[in-house]
Amino acid sequence: MAAADVRLGSVVLASRDPSTLAAFYEGLLGWTRLSDEPGWVRIGPVADVRPSLSFQLERSYVAPVWPAVEGQPQMEMHLDLAVDDLEGAAARAVALGAVAEARQPQRDVRVMRDPHGHVFCLFELE
Repeated sequence: MAAADVRLGSVVLASRDPSTLAAFYEGLLGWTRLSDEPGWVRIGPVADVRPSLSFQLERSYVAPVWPAVEGQPQMEMHLDLAVDDLEGAAARAVALGAVAEARQPQRDVRVMRDPHGHVFCLFELE
């Protein structure tokens, strides 16, 4: 059997308000809104380039607990976002509505939460 051509199309984040969460990441990443439908928004660096970042309406979405606590909603994934200036990017994220986590396990990484509670990390490329 020949190997199938499989590529990452999009990372999808659940949200009670996909449009608002998409606006946060548009501002943080400098990306463009590629599609905007009821319950679904997709953003990317330019039209029709993949992978992209999508936001899906999930009315029962609950933000994960981090660090993990047994019996609480667990983080299943997070975004690692490469930056040139860690402190500048963290300040920009906060200005857009993110919150820095109290626990920062590494000096060269900033663990943050977007306005809807998804965990993401900012890190400088070496």
